[in-house]
Order: sequence, then C-alpha cells, then structure tokens
Amino acid sequence: MSVLFFSYSHKDEQLRDRLEVHLAMLMRQGLIDAWHDRRIMAGDEFEGRIGNEIDRADIVLLLVSPDFLASDYCYDVEVRRAMDRHLAGETRVIPVILRPCDWHPAPFGKLLAAPKDGKPIMSWPDLDEAFLDVVRMIRAALPASPRHELSIGKKPNSVESGPRSSNLRLRKDFTEADRDKFLEDAFAFMTKFFENSLAELKQRNQGIEFRFKRIDADHFTAVVYRNGSAVSRCKIALGGTLGRGITFSYNDQAADGSINESLAVQADSQGLFLKALGMAHFEDDKDKHLTFEGAAEYYWAMFISRLQ
Repeated sequence: MSVLFFSYSHKDEQLRDRLEVHLAMLMRQGLIDAWHDRRIMAGDEFEGRIGNEIDRADIVLLLVSPDFLASDYCYDVEVRRAMDRHLAGETRVIPVILRPCDWHPAPFGKLLAAPKDGKPIMSWPDLDEAFLDVVRMIRAALPASPRHELSIGKKPNSVESGPRSSNLRLRKDFTEADRDKFLEDAFAFMTKFFENSLAELKQRNQGIEFRFKRIDADHFTAVVYRNGSAVSRCKIALGGTLGRGITFSYNDQAADGSINESLAVQADSQGLFLKALGMAHFEDDKDKHLTFEGAAEYYWAMFISRLQ
C-alpha cells in the first residue's frame, strides 16, 4: 500500500475533499492510504506530525493554487521537504494544478503535473472529468508491486495510530448565501468570458463584427454580425422566471422574458457546481457538474453554433 500525502492550502479544502472522493477506488483496492492535516488529533504536535507524514509518504500531492503558492508553510516547509525527498529518490512529487497560477518557476515547476498538460482543474468544463484524469495519473505512478512490509505503517518516523477507516469524509452543508455568491461569481466570470471571446472571434475572422452590451449588473447581450448581417444574438441573465439561476435566450431584447436554457446551482457532498436544465440540444453537457469555465463554454457553444 502506498501512502499519499496532501499538501494544500485550507482555502482549497473543498477541492481536496472532492479529489479524495475520486480516489475511493484506489483506497478500496488497498493500493493507497491518503493522509492530510485534518487527521491530526487533539494533542498532536502539528509540525512534527506533518514532517513525519511527509517522510513516510510514497507520493506527495501538491495541490497547487494561488493560495498554495502564497502560503509560507506550504511553500517553504512542505514543498521544500517533499522536493528534497523527491530528488533523493525517496518519494514521488506530483503537482496537481487546482486553479490558474504562476507555478512553473516553483521548485516543482519542471515536474509533470496533473491533470493532463497541467491544465488547472477549475479550467476544465466538468469537474468529474478533471479529477478522473488526476486519478489516472496517480494510478499510473503507483509502484507495480507493494513495497516491503515496513512500508505499511512501520516505517521510520511514522506515527502509530491504530486501526481506523479511510472513510472519514463528512457531507458539507452549503447555505443560501454560499449558493448566491457562487452564482454571482459564475455570472461575473461568464460576462468576461463572452466579452473576451467576442473580441478574439473578431480578430481571427474577417468580416466579423459584434456588439456586447452590459444592460445592468444582472444582464448582458451579445450580437455577432457577418458582413453587416446579424447571425447570432443572445441575452444572458442572472435570475429569471425559473428562480435563481443563469438563463440564456436567443432573443437579445432586455425586456423579453423568453429563455432557451437555464443553469442552476446544485451541490453534492463536497462542493457546489452548475447544472443545465437540458432545454438545449447539447445532451453531452446536461448531466455534467459544470465549473465556471464549463458553464461559460456551454452557453458560448449555443451562441456560436449559428455561425458554424
């Protein structure tokens, strides 16, 4: 059994929990035992326990984000210790890029990162697909055969804690305020996404013009013209007739109440995500756990389909 150590910022705890859920099959197969600082018990000496766990880890997962890089403890203590062991051939360090950040100049910047091509998890359209890619890379990194008997809880510097279950995750509860903030942040991301995408579309294609208009804090419209003729129009709104959500309409009239699709905030045991109602004909996306990027791409696909 290989021991995995999670090095992460507590601001990314929801993403760490979601990754741990995806590692469940590796745990059930007895291939890994995952450890993170939430398993430190009352009375344990914090830094000493973390140091011991890094020293006994077969794989160290660096959950990389702007907050991780900004954390003096993560960067100066955990990363340094993990990289020393990695360079000595005593452990394998795998950077897992959670959110976009300037990670390449870091000491682990030359290592192959997960997910594929180091694309941040929050930049994937679907969270489950991103974490599945990470799990596949972790599985591939596991040794072909178990290490000697001392590797199972009896290595030097390990802390004996007795038998326990690996199923220690608790369901997280999300308040109405959490959901509202998530939705508002998603809409703000989508607004900027459309504005930037329209500018790039014009730059790459001759004869294309566009109009992008922020009606108010909760509405924006977009129109694309080809050789002066309108080809595609849309209105995207925060809220709408179906309750709290983000709606899409092919009618760009701000006062019009029609919608062609709606995204709602949903939650599973570990985090919040967006899910499409399924009114549009994009069957592959309606059941996905959409990130901000995934939701914006979903509506952009509806919008640009009339040009393609």
